[in-house]
Parts: sequence; C-alpha cells; structure tokens
Amino acid sequence: MNYTIKNALTTVDNRYLHQDLIISHQQISAIGTDLEPVGTVIDATNKLLLPGFINAHTHSSEMWQRGIMSMYPLELWLAELYDFAPLDLSQVYLSALGTAVETLLSGGTSVVDHLVLIPGKELETIATAVRAYQEVGIRAFIAPLIQDESITAGIPSGNTSQNHEPYFRSTQATLDIIETAVQQFHNPVNGVSILVAPTGIQLCTDALFTGCIELSQKYDLCRHSHLLETKAQEKLAQEKYGCTAVEHLQRIGYLDYRTSLAHCVHLSDRDIEILAATKSTVVHNPLSNLRLGSGIAPILKYRKAGVNISFGCDGASSNDSQDLLEAIKIGSILHNVTDMDYRNWITPYDAVQIAAQGGAIGLNMGNYIGTLDIGKQADLVTYDLTNLSLLPRTDPIGLLVLGRPSLAVDSVWVNGKQVVSHGQVTTIDVDELRQALFNHSQWQTMRQSQTAMELEPHYRFVMGLSN
Repeated sequence: MNYTIKNALTTVDNRYLHQDLIISHQQISAIGTDLEPVGTVIDATNKLLLPGFINAHTHSSEMWQRGIMSMYPLELWLAELYDFAPLDLSQVYLSALGTAVETLLSGGTSVVDHLVLIPGKELETIATAVRAYQEVGIRAFIAPLIQDESITAGIPSGNTSQNHEPYFRSTQATLDIIETAVQQFHNPVNGVSILVAPTGIQLCTDALFTGCIELSQKYDLCRHSHLLETKAQEKLAQEKYGCTAVEHLQRIGYLDYRTSLAHCVHLSDRDIEILAATKSTVVHNPLSNLRLGSGIAPILKYRKAGVNISFGCDGASSNDSQDLLEAIKIGSILHNVTDMDYRNWITPYDAVQIAAQGGAIGLNMGNYIGTLDIGKQADLVTYDLTNLSLLPRTDPIGLLVLGRPSLAVDSVWVNGKQVVSHGQVTTIDVDELRQALFNHSQWQTMRQSQTAMELEPHYRFVMGLSN
C-alpha cells in the first residue's frame, strides 16, 4: 500500500521544514513540498516526523517479573530471576506482544529481543516470539540468549576453590539449535532476523563464542552479547583470561561491524580504542544499569572515540519498563554529571540520531533504515505536537527528548505498513492483550530466592562487602 504523508514537520540540518513524504513499495520514494499525492493521504499537520527508533537490547519475557524483583546487583538479581522465571509458550507470546506494543507506542519500530529460551522447547520459544512480532508488525531482531556454563560461574572465585555444576546442554547442542533457528526463521526481507547471542563472557566458554562466530560468518548474521555490565564481570575477566574481556573478545575474533554489545559500563581506555577500531556498537541501557547498581557507562568517552552508540530499554524486570523515550531521555542527560565540559553533552538532536541511525548501524542496517532518505525502507513515526505533554510550542525534538511525552505517538509505519494510527495499534487488539496479561498474572508480595541467598555470602566476599 502507498501513502503520502502531507505537511509533516521534519528536521534538516537542525532546521525545521514542513514537507511531504511518499511511501511506495515499502520505501521512502519522495520527500519535498507540495508533492503530488500517491495512495492514501495522511494529514500530518502539527505532527513531527522522525525515523523509527531501535530498542537495541531487551529481554521480552522478563515482563512477567517486572516490579517485583529485589534490589540486588546483577549477579544476585539473576539468581532470583532464574528461580522465579519458569516460562510457558503462552507467556512468551504475550510478553513479546507487550514488548512490541510498548516499543511502538514510545517511538520504536525495531526491537532486539535477547530471548530467554525454554529448556527443551528452544525452537518453539523462538517460533512463538516470531509469531508475536509478525502479528504486531514490528521489525524484530531475535537474539536467542545462550550460555554453556552454570550461573555460579558468573561470579569471580576470589582465589577460593569453586565447583560449578555442568550446564544442562552441551555447547554443540546449543549451536545446533541456533543454526536450525536461522534456517527456519531468519528472513530479514519479512522483518525477522536471527542474531547469534551468547549471553556474555561470564557464562560462556570460548567454544560457544567461536561457534557463534562461525555461524555469523556462514549466514552473515549480526552478533549480540552483554559486556562488562558489572564490576564483578570485570574481575571475572581478569581471572579467566588475564586481560580485559574486550581484549579477549578481540583476540578470538568476536568483535566487528556486526557486533552490538549491551551495557559496556566498565571498560578501559584501551578497550574503547578496540571497540572503535573494530566498529563494534555499544548499546546503552541506562535505566537497568541504575536499577541494578551497575554504574554509568562512559558514553561520552565512546562518542569522542568514534564508537557507535545505540539505546536499549533492557528487560522489563531490570528497568522495569519498555518505554524507549524514557531510556533515551535518561541515557542523554545522565552524562551531564560525568563530564564538566558541557560541549561534550548529548543534545536532543544527538539523542534522536543515536536512537535511530545508531541503532540501525549496530544491526548492519544503516543502509536500509534509521534516516529519512529516499530509497530507505519506510520505518517512520509521527508525533502529535498538540499533545499536552509536547506543549507549549518550543523546540519539538527538545520537547520529545527532554520532556516526558505521554501518548504522543500518532502514527507508525514499519517496512511501509502502517501499524499505529491516531495513537492506536491497528494490527492487534491491545485491550484483549491487556486483559490476557492481567489474567495470566496475579498480585504478589516480595519473595525470597533460595539461589540468591546461597550465592550472597560468596558474592559479598569477592566484592569486598561485609557479611
């Protein structure tokens, strides 16, 4: 279907212009003033038109734990998550739908789902998430979360003797699952891409990383991982490799222009140079890093060094939201306290570029999405500038990024298909989704994780905390 978006407010070289944009054959075919209409005409008067943002790192199934997780650092938080997160396929489906809807309604047209797999139902889990994302119509980058070491291996030993239970599935069996998933579901033309996605150095052997590199080369897949989210992971890398995690990943060949790395809170200056040289992307997840006490990623340093940056919400039980605009706001202004030189601070215009083009580059999609250019795929969002949260009239992008926009998204197109109109998702019944999420859950009080309690004394010891 073709569309003509009339009289939208766009930004060109930091100036605002009223322009028309034509979508035909799923692409942006024309941009200008007073264009001859083609197809369905959309009146975008008093609407801000921007490229769709990318939610470049999340875990959809964490939605079932949001609001209840203990105030723990990552390593103990994970133990609690594992204890209370047995999933079924209906939950996978509903939480993927919810993640997609929340992303669309906060300006995102793409989502990277570091998807937790149900043991013994790994391919069914991926198929279920694919179905949900295709029903909503969001562009999905599904990164099945894999590991081949048990959870206790993610905590440094601190020069003590530690025995870790073998992981329940072999490295090769895991890689076989991912290759089958690629063969069955990888279909970028139809908006679904599979990524290789070892969870991180803390729970993965080199054999798993190198196997993922081979799959990435064989099928031209992007790569995704957590990296140095916590001080504990920084210590663990030194124990495992005798060098930083970044240096080790460079040695084994995991870092390149297709690699996106979530968090990157604790990196050395040399690490930053490596990321820039390998053209790797850092996915900034400011809210989860604050929620888990992980720290503030040195994003201004990364930008100065030429490292590509994107924004992510992270999972909905470490954030506990999938509001991409909220992550963009916090991820921008948080760094005003890390560098006294205000000339280095992230402006609203910078933030929009990071969220759209930076996200696209990190997924090797920079030639296809992320900017309003003729020939690019039509992943677009309009915002209602008469919405109370975007008034009174000043700088529209400043209002969007620095304010607290509420229900401001008016329309969304993904790959040329309109999936949100007048603030309503058109592809699924959101009221029905809300009711299903309500019916499949219950009010809870705080609970205690047995695994977290068992790990806590050792964690406190190695991190230098009193018991």
